Amino acid sequence: MSARGITPRFAWALTGSGHFFTECLDMIAEIGSVDLFVTQAAAEVVRMYRHSLKSLPKGTRIFRDTTASAGPVGRFYDGLYHTLVLAPATSNTVAKCVFGISDTLATNVYAQAGKCRVPSIVFACDTAPELETMAPAGLVKVYPRRIDLENVERLRGFEATIVVESLEDLRLRLRERIACVSASSC
Repeated sequence: MSARGITPRFAWALTGSGHFFTECLDMIAEIGSVDLFVTQAAAEVVRMYRHSLKSLPKGTRIFRDTTASAGPVGRFYDGLYHTLVLAPATSNTVAKCVFGISDTLATNVYAQAGKCRVPSIVFACDTAPELETMAPAGLVKVYPRRIDLENVERLRGFEATIVVESLEDLRLRLRERIACVSASSC
């Protein structure tokens, strides 16, 4: 239980990446008990991919990037979260996390999760020299820059942070966290 007597839940931050965006929304719907942090860029991607956040389960709380101070991040200090999921995470978001820049809702929740010792799972988009991803108009090849790949490697070294590279790994890590929290062993 949190300080407020509330059972902690997942915090999930969406960034402006379309890389497995639809699949991440599906995972959020499966988990159900999620507070969703939507950056301004993510809100644009929702529209580009013709999705609606209204179809998420009834218990999903949505926080949008509408304030300069990112007020909703204070919820981390109340013990309301057992895990932060940052997925999908753009190369821009990963770079900002690596260098401690907290100027979007996603980078701010990552920083606050770290300060509150809440474990984070980051599904970084740019993890290999060549990738295929689904764009609004169809499948495209992308070639992440060396700096993007280096930043993903740097992020792997951060405390309480797991970087995943695939949907299967993300699902596995989510199941592990659910099992851990259910058993009260984390």
